[in-house]
Amino acid sequence: MKAIVCQSFGDPRQVAKVEELPMPGAPAHNEVTIDVAYATVSHATELLIRGTYQSDPPLPFSPGTEVYGRIVACGADVVGLKPGDRVVAMRRWGGYAQRINCRATTVYRVPEALSWQQALPLPLSYGTAYSALVWKAQITPQDQIVVLGAGSGVGLAAVEIASTLGAQVIAVASSEEKRQLARAHGAHLALSSADENLVQKIKTETEGGASIIFDPVGAQLMEQVFKSTAQGAQILSIGFAAGRPPKLPQNIMLVKNLTLHGFFYGQYIGWTPTDQSVRYETQMRGMMRALQQLAIDGRIRPEIVKTYEIDALCAALDDLNERRVTGKIAITINGDLE
Repeated sequence: MKAIVCQSFGDPRQVAKVEELPMPGAPAHNEVTIDVAYATVSHATELLIRGTYQSDPPLPFSPGTEVYGRIVACGADVVGLKPGDRVVAMRRWGGYAQRINCRATTVYRVPEALSWQQALPLPLSYGTAYSALVWKAQITPQDQIVVLGAGSGVGLAAVEIASTLGAQVIAVASSEEKRQLARAHGAHLALSSADENLVQKIKTETEGGASIIFDPVGAQLMEQVFKSTAQGAQILSIGFAAGRPPKLPQNIMLVKNLTLHGFFYGQYIGWTPTDQSVRYETQMRGMMRALQQLAIDGRIRPEIVKTYEIDALCAALDDLNERRVTGKIAITINGDLE
C-alpha cells in the first residue's frame, strides 16, 4: 500500500516521502481496520513532521491525524461498528496510509445524510471548538465572544458553533476573504487582525469588552486582544499558530478576575502519555452525534475546501502557511470508496 512516511524529522520537502509499505495485520481486540479515502492537513501536520509538536512519534512514522474511510475488519470487543461502515477517525499519527488499524474508541460512524466533505472536518476542528466552548467555557447566549484566526479550520468552527448556540460572535482574521467567510458562517462582525483600532472596536461592539476569547493563534495578536476582555472574562488558549505563546500580564488578569483555560483536546482522544480515550468515549460519542445532527440540520456547515493528491502534501502545507486557503483541506489517500 502507499503511505507518506518520514524516516526522520525535518523540512517536509526533505523528509515526507510517498513509499510502499506492507498492509497492516488483523485488528487487535479493540481496533478496526479502515481503508482511508481522505485525510485532513493542518498546521499541526507540519509541526509533527518537523519534530516540534507536543510529542514526537517513533521513527519512521506516517503523519495524519484525522481520516475518512470505510471499515474493512473489526477486532474482538468492538461494539457499534461493522465492516462496510463509513467512518471518520482520529489518531495521534499514522493516517496518511491507504489502510490503517485504529482504536475503536475514536472511530465514529458517518450517517448517510452526510457527505465525506461534511463529515471529515467534524472530529478535530469542530470537536475542539465545541468541547472548548461548551465543556470548558460553558458558553451561553449572553456571551460576547471574540474568535481569533477565524479563517482557520478550528476558528471557523468556533464561529459557527458559538453563533449556533446564540452568542454574539466577533471574528478576527487576516484577509477580507476570510472575514467574509466568517460573516457568512455566523459572525456578527469581522475585523482585521492588522487593524490598529482592533481593541477599541471590540470594546465598542461589546459595550465594554468580550466575555470569551477563543485563541488558537497566540503571540502578539492575543497580547493585543487581551486588552479587550470584560471583567470576569474567560480566555480559551487552544494553540499557538503564530509560533509562540502570548505573554499575558498577570496583574491585569488579577484585577479583572479573568480566567485562563489551557485547553488540550488531545486529553479526550488519547493523545496524552497515558491514553484516556476510553474514559471519555461516552462523552465524545455524545458530542459527535450532536455535531453530526447540527450538520444534517444545516446549523453548521463543515466542508473540505480543497483536496490534494497524496504526493502533494508539501503544496498543501505551503498553501496553509501562505494563507492561500480558507477553511479545512485534505489529501486524497485512496480516493472515493463509495
